[in-house]
Amino acid sequence: MIREEEVFQIGHISKFRGLAGEVEIVFTDDCFDRGDSEFIVFKLDGIYVPFFWEEYRFKNDSTAIFKFEGIDTDNAARKFVGTQVFYPHCHIDAESAELTSYKAFTGYQVYTSQGKLLGSISAVDDSSANILLYIDTPSGKELLLPLHEDFVTAYDLKERTLHLELPEGLLEINE
Repeated sequence: MIREEEVFQIGHISKFRGLAGEVEIVFTDDCFDRGDSEFIVFKLDGIYVPFFWEEYRFKNDSTAIFKFEGIDTDNAARKFVGTQVFYPHCHIDAESAELTSYKAFTGYQVYTSQGKLLGSISAVDDSSANILLYIDTPSGKELLLPLHEDFVTAYDLKERTLHLELPEGLLEINE
């Protein structure tokens, strides 16, 4: 049985495609392409279920088209639209992994340089030169923080943590 702490979210199924059971997955992290797992995990009714792919191809830099074993019709594929997609931590080689996009920070736990947990990154807006992090705090609030390379003191691709040295007063702007 796959447990929640063994996986991390890397995207969602946005739509089915064609008659042969293909689906499009919109990714926040392309680690599956760098990792060594032969499967991706879907969250179905609160349970993490592995699905083995037969093939995939990239549609663009954030979307790939997948054909999974056992999903052979458009009706079968249609049932998975909207499903969250996860990847197992154990199949990431943190030593050779590289950060390929700021969007890969989605799902990371964010800490201040003093070790205070700010929350979890729910989204990254990299549509302009000013990259913004949307952070869900433990208290349920949302923080909006700019991301600049000078703020980043450390990050861990395997543990999915980001440590930031923020300018004084930046957190107070969100209050």
